[in-house]
Amino acid sequence: MSNKLTLSASDRVRALLDDSSFVEIGSYVTARCTDFNTKDYETPADGVVTGYGTIDGRLVYVYSQDATVLGGSIGEMHAAKIAKIYDMALKMGAPVIGLVDCAGLRLQEATDSLNAFGSIYLKQTMASGVVPQITGVFGVCGGGAAVIPGLSDITFMVKDNAQLFVNSPNTLDGNYKEKLDTSSADYQEANSALVDEVLEDEATLLGRIRQVVAMLPSNNEDDANYAECADDLNREIPNLEGLSGDARTVLTHIADNNIFVEFKKEYAKDMIIGLMKLGGTTVGCIANQVQDGGDVLSTNGAYIAAEFVNFLDAFNIPILTLTNVKGYKATIGEEKNIAKAVAKLTYAFANATSPKVNLVMGDAYGSAYLTMNSKSIGADIEYAWKTAKIGTMDADQAVKIMYADELSKKSGDKKKVDAAKEAYVETMSSAISAAKRGFVDDIIDGAATRKRLIAAFEMLYTKREDRPIKKHGAM
Repeated sequence: MSNKLTLSASDRVRALLDDSSFVEIGSYVTARCTDFNTKDYETPADGVVTGYGTIDGRLVYVYSQDATVLGGSIGEMHAAKIAKIYDMALKMGAPVIGLVDCAGLRLQEATDSLNAFGSIYLKQTMASGVVPQITGVFGVCGGGAAVIPGLSDITFMVKDNAQLFVNSPNTLDGNYKEKLDTSSADYQEANSALVDEVLEDEATLLGRIRQVVAMLPSNNEDDANYAECADDLNREIPNLEGLSGDARTVLTHIADNNIFVEFKKEYAKDMIIGLMKLGGTTVGCIANQVQDGGDVLSTNGAYIAAEFVNFLDAFNIPILTLTNVKGYKATIGEEKNIAKAVAKLTYAFANATSPKVNLVMGDAYGSAYLTMNSKSIGADIEYAWKTAKIGTMDADQAVKIMYADELSKKSGDKKKVDAAKEAYVETMSSAISAAKRGFVDDIIDGAATRKRLIAAFEMLYTKREDRPIKKHGAM
C-alpha cells in the first residue's frame, strides 16, 4: 500500500464538485441490521456519502463510499442511498459519479446485502445509455463491487492505493499477491478492458472526472456538448501526413487546443480511443495506432473500439475514425476470438446513427478497412490523404498471387511484374481510384485536416436517421 495521503469520503466529493455546491442527501441514514456484533459499531450515513452538486455549473449526482465505516461495505441502507441517487439522476437527466472504496458485500446482513448489490446493478442497467456513469476507484473494489465499474461507462483508478478484483490475488490457483498482484491498478490497466485510465493520485483522478464530465452531454437527449472554441477553426497543421503511423499525435494536433483525452491506452496498443473537442464540439475518436501496435487489427483493439462506439452512439456523440490498417493480427491466440470481436466492431459502426466521419491516413486494405467505419458500412463522410492506399490487399501481395506462375519461372519477366504492380496501385489501390468509384468523398491535404473535419461535423450536426423498428440488435 502507498503512504500517500488519502482524502475522506466527504473530502473527495468536495474536491470533485464546484465550491460550496454539494448538497448531501440521507446523512442520517444508518444500518438497520444489528446482528453479528454490528450493534457495537456506529454506521454514520451507513458508509456512503450521497447527494448532488455541480461541475462547471452542470448538475451531477455523486456517491462516495466511506471505508472507515465497516470497510465501506455495501449493505441494505447503503445500497438504498445509491439507488435513490440513481432515481433522481434519471428523473433530472444528470450524470452519476461513483467514488468507490468498498470492502464488498456486508456479510453481517447476508441476503439483505446480496439483494442490495442487485438493486445497484439494476439501477445502473436502467441508467445505461440514458445518463453518463463515471466511476473512480480510490481503495478496495472487490468481489461483487467490481461489477459496478463494469456497468459504468468510464472507470478510473488511483495508481497506488486502488485495488480492483473479482477474486483476490491470493485465491487464484498457483498465485499469491507478492508473485502477481492482479488487483493492482497497473495490472488492471494493461490486462483488462475495465479500466480507462490510471491516475497518479486522488486529486489528479478527481480532476480527470471533472474534465470528462465537461466533455459529455448530461443525458441522451442533451446536445449541449458544445463549448465556445478558443482555437483557430482554420488552423493548418504542416507535415501532418508524415505522422500517419502515429494517430495519437495526429489527434492531439487536430484537437482544439491540442487536448485529446485517451482511454485504455495500455490495453490494446493497436487501437486508440478517446475524446476531444473539435471546433468546440465533443467528438469521440477511434484510430489505428501503427507506431505502437503494428498495421493490423487485434481482438482487444476491436473489442474496446466496439464498446466505445456503442457508448458514443448512445449519447449521440459524433464519431471520428482515423484508418491505417492492412489486415487482422495473425496468431493462434488471436484466431480464437478475432472474428467475433471484429463482427462486434463492424456492427457497432454500422448500427450507430451518430454523425460519422472516416479519414484514411495510410493503408486501408481488405475487410479490416471495411470494419473501420468505411463508407460501405455507413460513414457519412469519408476523406483520404493523398498518400492513402485503399484496396483488397497490398500491391506486392496482389501481384504475387496474380503473377504466381510468372514469378516461379527463372526466366520470368520482372519488368512485366513491376509494371503490373505499378498499374495495380494506380487503378486498384490508390486514394484517387477509390474516389473515382465514390468510396471516398474527397482527397484532402494533411495540413487542412482540422478545418475539413470541423466543416464535416458542422454539416452533420442536424443528422437524423431512421432505422428498422426492432427491440434491439443481437450482437
